[in-house]
This record gives sequence, C-alpha cells and structure tokens, in this order.
Amino acid sequence: MSYNKWGTDDEAKEISPSIQKMLGKVLGVTRPQIATEPPLVASRATAEDVQFFSRIVGEDFVSTDDAHRRPRARGKSYLDLLEWREGKEVSAPDVAVSPASEEEILEILEYCSEQQIAVVPFGGGTSVVGGVSPLKAENHRAVVSVDLSRFTDVEDVDTTSGLATLGAGLLGPHAEMKLAEYGMQLGHFPQSFPYASIGGFAATRSSGQNSAGYGRFDDMVREMTVVTPKGIIRPGKASPATAAGPSLKQLFMGSEGLFGIITRVRVHIHPIPEVKRYEAFSFPSFNDGVNALRAVEQSGAGPAVLRLSDEIESSVNLTSTDKIGENDEEEVKGCLAITMFEGTEEHAQRTHEETRNVLLAHGGTSVGEEPARQWEKGRFGAPVLRDSLMDAGALCETLETATDWANVPRLKRAVGKALASVLTEESTALIMCHVSHVYATGCSLYFTIVAGASDSVEETAQKWKAAKSAATEAMTLNGGTVTHHHAVGTDHLPWMNEEIGELGINILQAVKNELDPAGILNPGKTFSALNGFRGTLL
Repeated sequence: MSYNKWGTDDEAKEISPSIQKMLGKVLGVTRPQIATEPPLVASRATAEDVQFFSRIVGEDFVSTDDAHRRPRARGKSYLDLLEWREGKEVSAPDVAVSPASEEEILEILEYCSEQQIAVVPFGGGTSVVGGVSPLKAENHRAVVSVDLSRFTDVEDVDTTSGLATLGAGLLGPHAEMKLAEYGMQLGHFPQSFPYASIGGFAATRSSGQNSAGYGRFDDMVREMTVVTPKGIIRPGKASPATAAGPSLKQLFMGSEGLFGIITRVRVHIHPIPEVKRYEAFSFPSFNDGVNALRAVEQSGAGPAVLRLSDEIESSVNLTSTDKIGENDEEEVKGCLAITMFEGTEEHAQRTHEETRNVLLAHGGTSVGEEPARQWEKGRFGAPVLRDSLMDAGALCETLETATDWANVPRLKRAVGKALASVLTEESTALIMCHVSHVYATGCSLYFTIVAGASDSVEETAQKWKAAKSAATEAMTLNGGTVTHHHAVGTDHLPWMNEEIGELGINILQAVKNELDPAGILNPGKTFSALNGFRGTLL
C-alpha cells in the first residue's frame, strides 16, 4: 500500500457525481486536504545496531532508509492518514528488520532487551487504532520495526482434519491462493483482507465478513508459534479440545505484539465451496431487521454472511461502493439486509431456504440477489474510497462495538447521539450504522461517519478525536464493548480499565513482566500505557 493512503495509486477511486452532490449539498464539503510527504524524524539507530541486525538477518534485510521507514511509520486510521497531511515531521521506526526464522527473531529481541530498543511487529500495516505507531518509553533509545514479510510458508496441510499452518507474513489473498492448490480455503474476509496478514488477524482477534458461517479468526486458530524475549512458545494443544487449564493460545490472541511476535498460525480450513447463493431483503425499520437477524442466528440456519444496514446507510447505498448515492429515492425504503450462502449445492440451498423463511416471517421483503452480489463485488472498496473523500475535504472514518440483542436499540441510539453532539456543531454529518457480525446472544454495530472537515488538518484531527472519545464513552456507559474487531492499539487504551478492570490489567501486566521484562514489545498499546500513563492517547 501507499504509506499515506489505504490502497495503491492504481486502486484510487474517483468520486462519482452522486457522491460529489452529496458532499456539497448535504455536508457542505468545499476544502480539499491533499496528502503530502512530510519529513521523518532522523533515525536514532547506531552503526553497531545496523551491524548486529545485518549479521543476524543479512544486509539486504536491514534498512534505515526513509523509503523503508516511512511505510512502517503509521497504520491506516483516519488520524494516521491525517498526520501525513499536516506537513509536520513524523516519527518513524529507526530501523526496519526482516528476519526469516524464529531463531533470528529471538536474537533480535534479546539484543533489543539488552540495548533498550523498543520493538514493533509489522505485518500488513492495516491497523486503524494506532497499533503499529512506533512509540517508545523514556528508557528506550530507539525503535525497530520487525517485519514478518518473509514468513510466508504454507505447511502441514491436512485436508482430512481441515488444518494448515500459515506463515504470519502471508497476506489474506496469498493465503487463499496457496490453500486453493489443495482445494481448501480459510474463508476469513475482513474489510482489510487485501492487505492484512495472518499474524495480524491473530494479534488483533480479527472478525471477517463471513463470520456468520465460519466464526471469528480466534475461533479458527488451533495453535500458534510466538517468539518472546524469554524464548519461543507454541500455545495451543495439537488436539481438537483440552481441559488442561486456561488457554495460553487465547492469551496471545489479541495481544497486539505486547507478549511476543506471532510467526506461524495453525488454523482450521475447509473445502472451497461448490456454490454460492445470494439474496437481499428490506425491512421497515432497523429494529425490525435486528429482530429478524437475531431469529436467524438463534435458529442455527447458518448463512455465511448476514448483515443489516440502517435507514441512512441503506438510503445512500453504502453497501455498494460503486453506486453510492445513486438510489432512486422512490425505491429507497427501510433497511437493507444482505445474506450469502455457500458450500455444497444441498447445504447452500437448505441454509438459504431456512434463512429466507425466517426473514420473511419477521417482516422482511425480498429484493432479489443483485444487492447482495453488488455488496460482495465492492466489499473491500470502502477504505479506498475514504482516500478520495479525504482529498475532497471530507471527514470520513468508522468505529464499531458489540452488545447483547436486547441492548442494541439503546446502544445504537447512545453512540449516534454522542457522535452527533460533536460532529454537527459546525455542519451536517452522515452517521450510518450496520450489523456486520452476529452471535447467539448479540451482534456488532459498525458505524460509518462522513462529515465536513474543519478549516485546518489539525482542527479536523481534534474534531475527530473528540467525536471518537464521546462515542467510546457512550459505549462504556451503555453496555457496549470499546472494540469488536478493530483491536485496542492506542485509541482504545484509555477505556481498558472500564473494559477489563484494574485487576484484569494487573494480570496482563504480570504476564508481560514475565515474557518481556525489559518492556520492549510494542509499548504504549492495548493495556500497557507508557510510564504508567492511564489518560487518553488520542
């Protein structure tokens, strides 16, 4: 990816006339904010550091050049991308290192522990919560980015048991292409799929768009290989289930590199589906649609994809990034639900019919398969469109949460009100929401926000920080989690005390003290605030 946008230059999306009309007429967007190439903070790596790393991994896989430091300096959150537009000096890793084995990583971590150098693991760089920002504590003299891009093997493919070991540096598409050689697939498709890595999926407890059918990524993981400063560990017993105490595997998933660097993941795989079936439905209201989705999930019908857009998101046709704003107002009524079914012909037909019957019984009206096909076609395109919206002068970002079914109306209302209280002070804002992941007891709520930017990049950043803080505060006060699948990073760190409690944080810190006594691994993220700081890092 380009360092200062989501995708590549070739992927850039032009803003359609319908979107331009929406930006100008509805949101009053008139101020372009074009990305620049600001200078980086000078590297603090010493010649001795470079010499040591080169001896371990080879000279070709160590660099202090800005060309290699810049892409590893930030993730892809709205605030990350805004920072490239401010024109100010940007902090970056002091050196980028790309090892090829667990033993090499262990030597790097041991050296960094001795030399007080912070370490930030780097996979696809798609974090939207500050997870890869190169932070360091006062006692750290430099930051090294440990790039996992050489861990790309697919090993131990067991088509009988449905298991395979994937290198942490494999990107989503590459993993699927390699598994396809065995007639298998992982089926994990988060919106970051084109660029996110297998190790990143595990480190952030990712949830893919097919989660209704295949579960979250942490449901798919059987075993991992993790390198810590104290040694190499392989949490996850090589058996379908075990009662041998607490799960160490779960301890490392979602840890965002604070406990160790994930290098390999053994995952559940399944045969490539023979067929896919599609159908979209319309509901009179969001609550009607939520009740219908709940009934489907609790019935065990088993669609691969089950999602619902609210009235505003449906009206602007956000489910299709190629046709946003092109709906005929006479045709736009209610809330759009998308369903997909896959597997054998018999299985797909059965789950389709069962789901369809439940949705129709709960007030849904079929609108055919085309909206669902359009969603699948454009489902990875929204982040790319955000780049163009930012260039045009729009504030555009997402956030998400999850709650019990009974609490959905209350939480949605509270988060929407919190966002509006900040974003509509100066202009109009589009605050849209959809259900993207469902469970027997509840679901996720995913908000997409488009508003006019402020007069300066700095003011726009402060505006979004205030809106994000208000929304997250509303989540904690109204029965929601601070994050469903975007991880914690720095953005959600201030609310982790409310999320897991002070004792919970102390437990995690005790684990970190054991595995990383020098405190070098991804400091200032998840639960580990810098220098004991518990305030906002936004």
